[in-house]
Amino acid sequence: MKKYISYAFVGISAALITIVAQHYFFSEQPITVATTYEEPVFKTSFGALPSNSNFVEAAEKTVNAVVHVKNVSLERSPQSLFDFFYGYESFQQPQIGTGSGVIISPDGYIVTNHHVIEDAESLEITLNNNQSYEAQIIGSDASSDIALLKIDAERELPYLAFGDSDGSAVGEWVLAVGNPFNLTSTVTAGIISAKARSISPMNSMSFIQTDAAVNPGNSGGALVNTRGDLIGINTAIKSRTGSYVGYSFAVPSNIAKKVVEDLLEFGAVQKGILGITTLRANSKEAIEQGLDHIEGVYIAGVSQNSGAEKAGLKPGDVIRSVDGVTIKNFTGLTGHLSSRRPGDLVRVTVDRNGKLLEKEVRLGKNEIIDLPYLGMRVENLSKEDKKQLNIEGGVKIIAVAEYYKSYDLEEKVIIAIDGSPVNSIEDAERLAEAKRSSRRAITILNSAGEKETLIFN
Repeated sequence: MKKYISYAFVGISAALITIVAQHYFFSEQPITVATTYEEPVFKTSFGALPSNSNFVEAAEKTVNAVVHVKNVSLERSPQSLFDFFYGYESFQQPQIGTGSGVIISPDGYIVTNHHVIEDAESLEITLNNNQSYEAQIIGSDASSDIALLKIDAERELPYLAFGDSDGSAVGEWVLAVGNPFNLTSTVTAGIISAKARSISPMNSMSFIQTDAAVNPGNSGGALVNTRGDLIGINTAIKSRTGSYVGYSFAVPSNIAKKVVEDLLEFGAVQKGILGITTLRANSKEAIEQGLDHIEGVYIAGVSQNSGAEKAGLKPGDVIRSVDGVTIKNFTGLTGHLSSRRPGDLVRVTVDRNGKLLEKEVRLGKNEIIDLPYLGMRVENLSKEDKKQLNIEGGVKIIAVAEYYKSYDLEEKVIIAIDGSPVNSIEDAERLAEAKRSSRRAITILNSAGEKETLIFN
């Protein structure tokens, strides 16, 4: 009997356990479980993206202000040995290049890259609505790779206002808008990867680096933030193949805006200088002196009568900031100064023997420039030079590349390039850059005022 009672007890216990377990695991009633935390440590969100990742509004504001630029140029090439020796101007084959541009005013001013419109015989602008217009070149600056165009439309055009590129930050979301591979109104997204980036040892231009996809045809297009502010003009990619592989570069909007204003007001870019010489961090001298790891710009020398000298800057000072903007390297310094003009006052903070000092420097005008496509360095003429030669303008050759040493060109004065008068270093730079693949004729004066013409191939 006891045996049957035991079996019954076990059966009833098992049934009760089954009922409790079923209630615990499958009941629709909530079961309260005490825990020491309210939510998991690692959270995964499948909800809506944060507002700053929603690019729809920025794209809508931008695409109608970005245009397609078609450049028709003429390629000149010899057809025979006779043509090679005696000229081949009559043999001209049309070449078509394409790029992008950004409308920056309702009356049709467009900013693009210098290399997009270089050597153009004609320029055609196509809007996002497929309307086309012939464009006029207002001005262009090879050193910043910025050009200004103008079209005459029947109505006010959608345009983008310049934003503050100094206010942009590494890690900030950006959109690149342009016409890669002739695919109009293409929008790509990425982040700002770096600022004040130099991409060539021959050019200290300061670029915004981004990982937004930029390909051939994007040049001259817009780089905008998530508010749709124009913070850069897309310019270059760094690639062995010629197509995007993760790096792209844009001219900061503060530089582009200043170049555009200079081209409109003066016809050429006005470059303000501090009046110092520096040691590049990777130079042999900087490495030997242990200055290749400093953050800032080391002042190696101060020019006489310059704004830097008058403000009290000294050799050995290290520039830490300008106008409150931190300066980490030489590219950052030149990038900031590229948005300033001669005569502007800038606040320069320097580290002098461990003590921070702030100096107010009035920027001067650059009087010396390199002409790499002619292999020369030239400077503006002094009053004494002009009086001695009885001329109003010209530039003096102060240094030449090694392969021109035997021509005895130093101290001679260039008064014309390809028949166009040269009155200043700005004229010399503009004319030397123009049609740089062609032969050039330069007219020079020697110290006796005698005129010579040299042909450069």
